[in-house]
Amino acid sequence: MFLPMLQPGEVGEIVAVFGEGELRQRLLDIGFIPGQIVRVIRYAPLGDPIEVEIMGTRISLRREEAALIKVRPIRRRGRGRGPGGRRRKWRLF
Repeated sequence: MFLPMLQPGEVGEIVAVFGEGELRQRLLDIGFIPGQIVRVIRYAPLGDPIEVEIMGTRISLRREEAALIKVRPIRRRGRGRGPGGRRRKWRLF
């Protein structure tokens, strides 16, 4: 899965950064390195650029640049809520 496939609010771990030359090096220099956690903040109205947060910094990337970053989605654990966000009611008997 690549970075533009994540929805706003979703989090992923960077697995690899593809591309060549200066663009790839620039992505690595600003923190897009394997193992880092990245969160999609929002997409522009037409879907380009994408605002992401990495290492506490918000960065806007063009969609084609973001497509060079492979991520593994990280599922957040629930907070005791069942389907539809409703709190589960435990039955003892």
